[in-house]
Amino acid sequence: MTTSQLATPSKPGAARREGRPGVALTVIAACQLMVVLDATIVNIALPHIQDALSFSTTDLSWVLSAYTLTFGGLLLLGGRAGDILGRRRVFLSGILLFTLASLLGGFAQEPWQLLAARALQGVGGAIASPTSLALITTTFPEGPERNRAFGVFAAVSAGGGAIGLLAGGMLTEWLDWRWVLFVNVPIGILIAVLTPLYISESERHPGRFDIAGALTSTSGMASLVYGFIRASEEGWRDTLTLASFGAAVVLLAAFALIESRAREPITPLRMFADRNRSGTYVIMLSLAAAMFGMFFFIVLFVQNVLGYTPIQAGLAFLPVTVAIVTGAGLSQRFLPVLGPKPFMVTGSALTGLGLAWLTLIDDGSSYAGGVLGPMLLFGFGMGLNFVTLTLTAVSGVAQHEAGAASGLLNATQQVGGSLGLSILVTVFGTAGRNEAERQVPAFMAQATPEQQAEFAETRELPAPWGHEVLTEGISAAFVAGVAMVALALLTALLVIRVRKSDLAALNGTAADAGPVG
Repeated sequence: MTTSQLATPSKPGAARREGRPGVALTVIAACQLMVVLDATIVNIALPHIQDALSFSTTDLSWVLSAYTLTFGGLLLLGGRAGDILGRRRVFLSGILLFTLASLLGGFAQEPWQLLAARALQGVGGAIASPTSLALITTTFPEGPERNRAFGVFAAVSAGGGAIGLLAGGMLTEWLDWRWVLFVNVPIGILIAVLTPLYISESERHPGRFDIAGALTSTSGMASLVYGFIRASEEGWRDTLTLASFGAAVVLLAAFALIESRAREPITPLRMFADRNRSGTYVIMLSLAAAMFGMFFFIVLFVQNVLGYTPIQAGLAFLPVTVAIVTGAGLSQRFLPVLGPKPFMVTGSALTGLGLAWLTLIDDGSSYAGGVLGPMLLFGFGMGLNFVTLTLTAVSGVAQHEAGAASGLLNATQQVGGSLGLSILVTVFGTAGRNEAERQVPAFMAQATPEQQAEFAETRELPAPWGHEVLTEGISAAFVAGVAMVALALLTALLVIRVRKSDLAALNGTAADAGPVG
């Protein structure tokens, strides 16, 4: 049987797949939710993981970084693999690898075992995630039906982080920290069973894997992310920090050179010739950085300052999910009429206003008075953007490059989040250290001998002095976050254009745009 025959609807089972588009979308969305929420579901469980496996505080950060580095670094290769080998086949392989890694991580007894499992999870996610987005472009016809599918996908992608925090809180408090990993196993098995039944295989496009491009891009991204993480811990003058940045510059420059000369690059540079698509990548990079930072620092605030339990901390983020879904639904409905620019501009502006509001946070702020309102504004703005960015990024891309285009969008989001969080953590650490220097004399004058002895051992100020240090660092980090969102807003204003061809495509009245460039 030929490849083209495999992709035709006449084969056995194809009628069942075509007759159940809702099931197909559910399978694809479930995969994306599982992959996205795994970047945040462990956040609330980190103190329990540290106690159980005897992680040092510095090494504990790698429970997050091991996942984000491999996930963000290999997304481009995952998208290309789907184009060459068949998207359903690659999608299923990624799901199975992710499920196995989750099982191994849940049984980890040593720190290195958990870190290895988290890295393997990232590999599985990098294979499955870009392929899942590309499957939408081949499963649903262009127009309103595909717009609705992208709306669901984008809402899941945007809200997955908040859902992960809630799920992590419940699993950690009610069961055990290991269940933040075990929970993926039954979901992954169910997806693996349903995929062959309701998702058709895409046509395989002959080609080669751009191994040199994959290695340099992955290594370059990893070096860049590690450089920022290292800087937040050891400072900007640290030798290894500088070496990591230097390696990142060399590797990413080599990647660009390889891609410009490769016959079949994993990232066709001609995709950047479309100004709307290029602007979309910049906006996604900036907004993802702000989103990762908002989740991270608000988790610290509600647990360490407000004293929330893991479940309470997770519940505190439910309004963000509602706001994101509301914004996503609104943009999905009116995008074919208004085009992408109004939603990108409005969404970026609202996101920036939400972060600017959060810069006012201090140790006397309450959840209702200082956190809820800014989060709702932030979430609604992000919801307006995610559907719009997703549709714009893959609009007009040839079928055989849909995996590369979606992989690049996902990579931009993940790497933007990782890099942005590292930058914000560096700002947070600098501001916190400066505030701590101001607070130490007051603490030493009022502290009991026991408190002074504990401070000498841990170098961490107790409440209320420690709360002032924490909130000063968080406020400074959000100022940097506002600057990142300002870049997204300027890009939306100055780069994005509304074109009649885009509106026609969104309404399903345009023909296939063919290859970009």
